[in-house]
Amino acid sequence: MNGLDLYIPGVISLILALIITPLVIKLYRQKRWLDDPAKQTHPKVIHQYPVPRGGGLAIFSAIAITAVAFLPLDKHLLGILLGGLMLMITGWLDDVYNLNPYLRLALGFGSAGIVVLSGIGVAYVSNPLSPGTVINLSQPQIPVFIFGKLRTIWIWADLLALVWIVATMNFVNWAKGLDGQLPGIVVVSAVIIGILSLRFVDDVTQWPVIILAFILAGAYLGFLPYNFYPQKIMPGYGGGSLAGYFLAVLAILSGAKLATAILVLGVPLIDAVYTVGRRLTKGRSPVWGDRGHLHHKLMDLGWGKRRTAVFYWFVSAILGLLALNLNSRQKLYTLVLLGVIIGASLLWLNHWSFYSKPPGRGKA
Repeated sequence: MNGLDLYIPGVISLILALIITPLVIKLYRQKRWLDDPAKQTHPKVIHQYPVPRGGGLAIFSAIAITAVAFLPLDKHLLGILLGGLMLMITGWLDDVYNLNPYLRLALGFGSAGIVVLSGIGVAYVSNPLSPGTVINLSQPQIPVFIFGKLRTIWIWADLLALVWIVATMNFVNWAKGLDGQLPGIVVVSAVIIGILSLRFVDDVTQWPVIILAFILAGAYLGFLPYNFYPQKIMPGYGGGSLAGYFLAVLAILSGAKLATAILVLGVPLIDAVYTVGRRLTKGRSPVWGDRGHLHHKLMDLGWGKRRTAVFYWFVSAILGLLALNLNSRQKLYTLVLLGVIIGASLLWLNHWSFYSKPPGRGKA
């Protein structure tokens, strides 16, 4: 396989997303499946006109069609696509009926469970405290019969994969609050994972990972023109959760490069950790949305939607370049430093920014 064969699927996925997205917009407008800010009084809502939330349908269609056309339909790809289909359907139901967040979370676990049952797990992770060594998660194992066939459950490997996929689905999904914010982050992250896997291009087992990474990047890049300010369509829960889902699975398939994915997605991850902690300390549910995310606070400071979205892209790209050139320990140190910087910024923006404003100005 030559280099061009690895990139063509990404281009096809991009073209399909460019074609399918306006069709989804038209369908949602005809059916009146719109997110209307006049009816949605939730504080996190910042758009000012009715917008369809059907990004998940357009994005998954582009990914699935391209993947089936260019990749062998083995049990792993079948599991990935079935889990993605479940998320797409969940997203569509949420677009139309506004599902309870706990129901969405439960269905997210179901999607991740399909992937794990297909045989995708985290058998080992790099040891950040001892570069060059790994932590083996392949034991203990339990043989079970599923649908009449003998399967082996790797307790720690499968459990970590399940938690990793669900967690990534949710914290990436939270990074879709502004026009164009999410697609740019996903494109950068998928390209970084693809480039990382290209280092092992002589290993034929990495070819599907490289192709799927570029398919993912192409689909979200094709969706971006319709989602960038002023947006004509939102990713919705489907588009947001699918982004985290595919990135999490790619991180596992690329050789348990979880540290790389964590670093590239460092800003939305740290924002999510801070947000959950803030909600819990206030006695609130960690899954019910509010207006306390980093992108909300940057908007309160006067940053426009374009500027804030591009800021997320830029930081993700910088972190991605670092991830390509750092070992596991250095990635850990970088993530800790990033956490301190973003955490301190969020504390200031949420608690102390009121006192630093000039006299006569009200609270943002």
